[in-house]
Amino acid sequence: MSHRINDSAIDFFQINEDIALRRMVLRNPGRKGTVLFLHGFPETLYAWKDIAAALADDYDVHAFDWPGYGLSSRPAVDRFSYSPKDYAHILDQYIVKTGIDTSRLTIYATDIGALPALLLAVEKPDIARTIIVGDFAPFDRPQFMYESLQGLKAGPAMDQIRANMNRNRDEILANTFTRGLPKEAQFEVTEEFRDDMSRGWSQGAMTTVDAFSHYYSYFTRDQDRFESQLARLKTPVKVVWGEKDLYIKKEMGAEFAERVHAELAILPGIGHFPHLQDPKQTVDEVRASFR
Repeated sequence: MSHRINDSAIDFFQINEDIALRRMVLRNPGRKGTVLFLHGFPETLYAWKDIAAALADDYDVHAFDWPGYGLSSRPAVDRFSYSPKDYAHILDQYIVKTGIDTSRLTIYATDIGALPALLLAVEKPDIARTIIVGDFAPFDRPQFMYESLQGLKAGPAMDQIRANMNRNRDEILANTFTRGLPKEAQFEVTEEFRDDMSRGWSQGAMTTVDAFSHYYSYFTRDQDRFESQLARLKTPVKVVWGEKDLYIKKEMGAEFAERVHAELAILPGIGHFPHLQDPKQTVDEVRASFR
C-alpha cells in the first residue's frame, strides 16, 4: 500500500535569514527510521514523490529543493555560493533543526546532492546510519564526465555553456532524463514533476542553470578537498550507478566504491536517473539499508 501525497505534505522550512527550503515530509508515528532524499539537476523534490509514497508505510520520509531549485530560496551569490560545501552546510542545518534521529537515518543522494552529503559525513561521521549515493562526481576526473559538464568546471567555455543551457530550458526538461538511452529503455516522467521543474526554473534574477553553474565553479575545489579527506569517511556508504549513465560514467562510481570499500551496484540498462527509470529499485535499496 502506498500513500497519496497531498499539498499538506509540502511546506517551507526556514534554515536561516537568507534561505527557506521547500520540503516534503511524510510522517509515520510507528516509523522504522527516516529517509532523506537529495535531488540532482534539473530536478525538484517532486522527483521523489512516488518513491516517498511507497515508503511512507514504514518510514518518515523527507525531501527538499536545494537552494536555486524548485521553490526554495535563491540568495545572491555574495550571500550564498551554491558550492557543494555550502550545500553540505544547508543539509547539516536541515537535519539538526528538524531533529531527525541520525542513528536511524538513511540519506539517498544523487547527482549534485551526493558530494554535499559526503562532505558532511567527513566532518560528522554520525550524520546518518547509511548514505546511498550514485551517478555523481566525487573526484576531479573530467574524462569520466559528459563534455558540457567538463566545460562547466572551468575555462573560457563556462559562460557560453551556461548561456546555452539557459536558452534551452525546454529541451533540457524534455530530454535530460533519457538522453543516451536506447528507445526501448526511455521513460516518461510525470507531467506534475515536469510542470514543477518548469515553474521553478526561474525565480527572481536566478535560474536553475545559474545555480548549477555556480555549483560547478566550486566543484573542483570541493572534489579535491573531499579526495584529500577520504580516509576520514567512516559513515557506511553504498554506491548505486546506472550502467548506461551518459553524464558521469560508471568508472567514476567504481573508483569511488573501491577507495572507500563500499558495496557497488551497477544497474543494467539504467541511465543517470535510476530513481526515475526504476523507482522500485530505489525503494528496495532504501528498505535494505535498514536491515
